[in-house]
Parts: sequence; C-alpha cells; structure tokens
Amino acid sequence: MKLIFLDIDGTLVPAGTNVPPDSALAAIRGAQAAGNRVFLCTGRNYAMLKPLLVYGFDGMVASAGGYVMAGDEVLYDQPMPAEDYQETVSLLHKNGVFCTVETKNTTYGDENLSDFLSTAKGDNSEIERWRRALKDQLDIRPLSQYQQEPVYKVVIMCQNMEQLKEPMAKLSDRYEFVVQEVAAHGGCINGELISRAFDKGRGVQRMMEHFHVTKEDTYGFGDSMNDLAMVKAVGTSVCMANGAKTLMQQCTLTVPSVDEDGLAFGFKQLGLLKLFKEKGILYGIGLSQVC
Repeated sequence: MKLIFLDIDGTLVPAGTNVPPDSALAAIRGAQAAGNRVFLCTGRNYAMLKPLLVYGFDGMVASAGGYVMAGDEVLYDQPMPAEDYQETVSLLHKNGVFCTVETKNTTYGDENLSDFLSTAKGDNSEIERWRRALKDQLDIRPLSQYQQEPVYKVVIMCQNMEQLKEPMAKLSDRYEFVVQEVAAHGGCINGELISRAFDKGRGVQRMMEHFHVTKEDTYGFGDSMNDLAMVKAVGTSVCMANGAKTLMQQCTLTVPSVDEDGLAFGFKQLGLLKLFKEKGILYGIGLSQVC
C-alpha cells in the first residue's frame, strides 16, 4: 500500500476552484483501486476543503498540518493558543499586513482585503485562490465577526518584506513565516504563519505512523512553498509545472501543470494506478493520452 498526499490549489484543482480535472479524478480512483490511499494535504481549513470530500479521499492533512484525519478518526488537532492569536493579529495590523484567520469551520478576513488584492500584483496559486474566494464570496466573514473560536492558521498579505520585519522578530520562535515565491518583477508578498508545533510534513508522518507505512511508500504532489515540508517528508516528491521554481528544485519529479492533466501524468509515471470498472464505466482508460 502506498500513501499519496495531494495539495489542493494549483495541484489537484486550478487555484481557487473545487472541481478537479476528470483525468485527476480517474487517476485518484485508479490509485485507490490498486490498493493505495489518497489524502488531501493542504493549507485550507476543514471548511474550505469540505467541498472536495465528495470525491472520496481517505483522509486529510488540513490547516497546514494542524488538523489531521484518517477516515473519520482525528489523529491530531492543535489550534494556536488564544493569547498568541491576539498578539499575532495586533502585530500584523500594526505593520499594515492584511490577514485572513482560519478556524476549523470558518474563515475570517480583513474587510478591505478584496480591495488590496484587486490591485496587487501576484501570480502564485495562493494569491489566485484568495482572489477567487473573495470574488465569489465563499463564506469568508469579516474579521470583526470573529467569535473567539480556536485558530489554526493566519494567512498574510502585504506589499513588501519590511512590513514583516517586526512580526518576524517577535513571533518566529513560535511561528514559521512561510512566504510564497515572488516573481522577479515584484508584487504582493503573501504567505502563512504556521505553528512550529506542526506542518504538512509532520502531518504526513502522523499518517505514516497510523498506517504503518515507511517513507519509501509515500508520495507527495504540490506546487507552492507551503508544500516544502510535505515534499521533504515523503519518499517521492512531485512538483507541478505551474509550481514555484524553488519547490521544483526540491522534488524528485516535475509533471505538467494542473490544467494539462499533470496529476494523471504523475500517477501513471509512478505506477500508482490501475484500470477499474465502476457502474459500467471503465476508469483510467484515457490516462495513456496524457503520458
């Protein structure tokens, strides 16, 4: 049995959407039919990944590793201390940094974040995800409505690294600032504050221990710098062609982009799937066309 971990935005789906390409779904079903297990491994919280659960994943590493489930069993659940939340958001706002705050079931955002993103330059999958989420009004509530629920992650967006200097100095002992790769022409600085108690890689390790699988039998697919811990934790790491160049250099294999059947290409290249029939439909039949 192999364990396969999939980032969502820019890997499983075009950034900011919830519908995988047909080829990706066929590959996932084919991998499961071969006896493997396929997991979401994402920075999204439970609420924002929930629409994808209809596709029958075997579990999730959510909130960048802060919430981990195998099937219906919770393996790890570690929100940030309440006092850390207050300090973090106050420091970020003091320095003009825009925030979204993610609890398990709700995402809150600064009221003027949409205006900032409409003019900010940025072309990575995380920026595009937030642009689409705000445009489509996908249940992102104003930060003023935050009800003191446990917070797992804070997403940050600003114009330059200087704005993060003070927050980094005061918070880096407890939180890693995972900043996305920025295009050479500059643009919006965006990233995440992730507790040093967890990350995607340690979420992968928890799943390995639960299923008694060694690193050699694990595979991770990603595209952005918040996937770095995941690709370092697995035995075989895969970067999408639309991904960050720095991440690509850390991976075993690069596959076509999410829009070019890259996931199916990778699954077939790595021998992770087989053809199978369900309700009269033969799945995997078209995968040879993308390899």
